[in-house]
Amino acid sequence: MKQEKNVVPMTTSHATSERGAGDIDASTDVLVDDSLLNDEARQPLSRKVSIPSSRINPYRMVIVLRLAILCIFLHYRITNPVPNAYALWLVSVICEIWFALSWILDQFPKWLPVNRETYLDRLALRYDREGEPSQLAAVDIFVSTVDPLKEPPLVTANTVLSILAVDYPVDKVSCYVSDDGAAMLTFEALSETSEFARKWVPFCKKYNIEPRAPEWYFAQKIDYLKDKVQTSFVKDRRAMKREYEEFKVRVNGLVAKAQKVPEEGWLMQDGTPWPGNNIRDHPGMIQVFLGQSGGLDSDGNELPRLVYVSREKRPGFQHHKKAGAMNALVRVSAVLTNGPFLLNLDCDHYINNSKALREAMCFMMDPNLGKYVCYVQFPQRFDGIDRNDRYANRNTVFFDINLRGLDGIQGPVYVGTGCVFNRTALYGYEPPLKPKHKKAGFFSSCCGGSRKKSSKSSKKGSDKKKSSKHVDPTVPIFNLEDIEEGVEGAGFDDEKSLLMSQMSLEKRFGQSSVFVESTLMENGGLPDSATPEHLLKEAIHVISCGYEDKSDWGSEIGWIYGSVTEDILTGFKMHARGWRSIYCMPKRPAFKGSAPINLSDRLNQVLRWALGSVEILFSRHCPIWYGYNGRLKWLERFSYVNTTIYPITAIPLLMYCTLPAVCLLTGKFIIPQISNIASIWFISLFLSIFATGILEMRWSGVGI
Repeated sequence: MKQEKNVVPMTTSHATSERGAGDIDASTDVLVDDSLLNDEARQPLSRKVSIPSSRINPYRMVIVLRLAILCIFLHYRITNPVPNAYALWLVSVICEIWFALSWILDQFPKWLPVNRETYLDRLALRYDREGEPSQLAAVDIFVSTVDPLKEPPLVTANTVLSILAVDYPVDKVSCYVSDDGAAMLTFEALSETSEFARKWVPFCKKYNIEPRAPEWYFAQKIDYLKDKVQTSFVKDRRAMKREYEEFKVRVNGLVAKAQKVPEEGWLMQDGTPWPGNNIRDHPGMIQVFLGQSGGLDSDGNELPRLVYVSREKRPGFQHHKKAGAMNALVRVSAVLTNGPFLLNLDCDHYINNSKALREAMCFMMDPNLGKYVCYVQFPQRFDGIDRNDRYANRNTVFFDINLRGLDGIQGPVYVGTGCVFNRTALYGYEPPLKPKHKKAGFFSSCCGGSRKKSSKSSKKGSDKKKSSKHVDPTVPIFNLEDIEEGVEGAGFDDEKSLLMSQMSLEKRFGQSSVFVESTLMENGGLPDSATPEHLLKEAIHVISCGYEDKSDWGSEIGWIYGSVTEDILTGFKMHARGWRSIYCMPKRPAFKGSAPINLSDRLNQVLRWALGSVEILFSRHCPIWYGYNGRLKWLERFSYVNTTIYPITAIPLLMYCTLPAVCLLTGKFIIPQISNIASIWFISLFLSIFATGILEMRWSGVGI
């Protein structure tokens, strides 16, 4: 496909900026101010805030009390069968035991909920001081789409526009749009989006508006003049709204045109056939729309990089749906920009808080915490939900209670979108070992997990494991410190061993020396010797359909294959290696998406999640037995087990709900005649259930 704009490598400087101690003639006040600023910059970028003991301790006491009552209840049920209705009694007891186990798996991961605070001012003082080159890390942002007729191009365009206008240094942001349907409609809509962005981005930054997705910004029913002191704002806003309406007309015109496919297939502007006319058999396509050499905005400033990517597809090759598309983006972004951090968004999830990337960097770039963090997960929030949320799209209990509980253990699960990744963690590396502490007690070990002992000899042993075909799946495949030593030359005796290491890396990462080299660059960036033409050629190579053959992509590296819920599986593998994740809930939601608005779409979504969980349950990655030699914490494992078995609960639930009807028809009952003491335990169990729910809402702030 014709390349209209060159790909220019983006190098990221990570040299630490230092302020002078002050000139000899500087006043004492200036020196004091600089000293205070430097002290502030050395402070932590984030803080973990525990739930007040007055709220969490009663909750924990009720949980323990409920567990004790539940044990007594089950003991009574098991030891008191119903002779004339033995089958009904047995079925009911089995169901009740299953419900008890499900409750334990769901409840105890919520034992240690935490909140987190971020300090954006400290982040700016440390890495983004005014008048100095920004030291913030580069971020590659992924947007995935497949069918533009099901995922409207206008929705995708709004997501892309919100990314391009994000409050982050423009040379540190790159947006990659994966078109897994190879649709010319998506390509043309993205071209229109890149042109409109030249006007939209400077408008957003000039007036500091929120959100920066135009559809949702102009749809807000608020006083848009509030806090806007510039007299030109009203005039510019009206002009921008007209521009956006014209942009919508153009995009909708493309959609209308795409409804009728020509017999000979689509043609590009130069008359050549569109390479993606056959969506199952087409070459890889890459187009750079915006970037350092891709034109400026209307104010003459640079725009973030915008890249269209459609990976190669051929008959006979397994493409692994979304997980395969995401892995292709990981590779192509590593070749073209190689940002050390990645943000993935669904095409219908726009950036609602322009400082979302800075919020994530407060954790990722924290000197003490960042090296142990595999990803920062943001909660999912949605637009367009009716007042009563009839289809339960908000998932309030999951996002506002369960994930906050997991954040106090080893971190939230990955939920598929709105997540900032550490690229190193996606490459299958282990996190560095934390300093040794005194021996923990039983409860601490349940929450803190077990750590494998590390020795220098493990490096030699790892070479044997890598060469073996029967690699222990519970053992992480890389040790980051060993790799770094090897790059510096300390780990290799001679040129031959260096070559063997290079071959081993290519066997795992694929046959691309440029990509393999990028994996060894801890702080991201590109080699100085790289040329745009060579990088573009390598980028096409790494998205070829056969690139992953005989490599570890999808099994140990990148998004993990084997389930339609690849998000759960990918996060689980990272936690099993010892990484921790962070749950970030800024006051203004970081991202917002579109929720299913009818019952059919909602049921299909729930069915897909359930099927994905069952796939994991019956796979080699089942959290019941996978990773026991790793560093997965016990309560974190409970959460993953609960995530995979919850669809099975539908079977005992259906049976239990059927029992009353069977009892009425047969005249028998599942419980024998109970005594006064037994009735007290029954009532106590129901009261403890209500008390748990009430106290849970109290500490979490979730309403009914």
